Amino acid sequence: MRIAVTGASGLIGSELVPQLRASGHDVIRLVRKDSKSADEVRWDPNSGFVGDLGDVDAVVHLAGAGVGDHRWSDSYKKEILDSRVKGTETISRAIAGMERKPHTLISASAIGFYGDTGSRAVTEVDPAGHGFLADVVVAWEGAAHAAQDAGIRVVHPRTGLVVSAKGGAWARMFPLFKAGVGGKLGNGKQYWSWISMRDELDAIEYLLSRTEISGAVNLTAPEPETNEQITSVMGKVLSRPTLLPAPAFALKAVLGEFSTEVLSSARVLPAVLEQHSFEFKDRGIESAIRAALELSAPDPL
Repeated sequence: MRIAVTGASGLIGSELVPQLRASGHDVIRLVRKDSKSADEVRWDPNSGFVGDLGDVDAVVHLAGAGVGDHRWSDSYKKEILDSRVKGTETISRAIAGMERKPHTLISASAIGFYGDTGSRAVTEVDPAGHGFLADVVVAWEGAAHAAQDAGIRVVHPRTGLVVSAKGGAWARMFPLFKAGVGGKLGNGKQYWSWISMRDELDAIEYLLSRTEISGAVNLTAPEPETNEQITSVMGKVLSRPTLLPAPAFALKAVLGEFSTEVLSSARVLPAVLEQHSFEFKDRGIESAIRAALELSAPDPL
C-alpha cells in the first residue's frame, strides 16, 4: 500500500514509518516545513493546507501536541485540543475531497475517552467519561466526520500508555527507577491501561489491512495493572528498591491539573482486537518493560 503518515517524527510515528517500509509499503511523511525529499509532502493543519498526496491507499494520522509535555495552563489545554481537532479536520477534509480517495483513515485517539473508570473494566461499547481529556477525545474523533461521510473507512485507535524508553510517560519513569528512587504514585490503586510499543505498531499495521474493522478500537494490552503492581514489576526488572511513593499532594503541586490524569484509574480492555484474534506479543507488563529496555539498548559494536 501507499500510506501517508502525519506525526511521523513523534514517538509512535518515528517507529511506525520504518516498520511499514520494512513490510513493503510505500510511506509518505506529511511535514509542516517545506518538503525536502520525495517521501515528504507539506501540510499545515492551522490553515487547512495539504499538499498533493498522489494515489494514497491509506492515511495514518498521529499528529497532536503531547498531553504531558507541559503544565496544563489554559493556553496549553487549548493547544492540546486545537492540535487534534484542527489536524484531524484538515486531513479528513483533504482526503474526502480527493478524486481517488484512500480507502482507510487511521485517526489516532486515546483511552482518555473513558475518563476515570475506577476498577470497572470498559470496552469500545462504553460511553465517554467526564473531564478535560474525555471531552478532547470526543471532539478529536468527531473531527474525522468528513472522511467518514465520504465513504472512507475510519478507525480510531484509542491508545493507552505506550511502554517505551524513548518517550512518553515510561521514558520519564525509567531513569527514576534505575536510580532507585521510583515508587508508586498516590495510593497506587489506580489502573494503568498500557500497551508495548511493538504491539502498538503491530496493531496499527493490522488495522490498515482489516477492512471489516471501523470505529473505535482500544489499543491496550489484555491485562491492565494497577500502578502499585507496575511499580513492583519495574523494581523487579531493574533490580532496584521501590520504597519512595509520590504522595498525591506532591504530584498536584508539581503537575497541577494534569495530576488528576496520573492519579485517575482507567481499566480499558481491547475487546475488538481480541474478537478479531490479534496476537499480542506482550500480554503482561513484565514482558512489555523488558521489551522496551531491549529496544532502547545501544546496538553492539
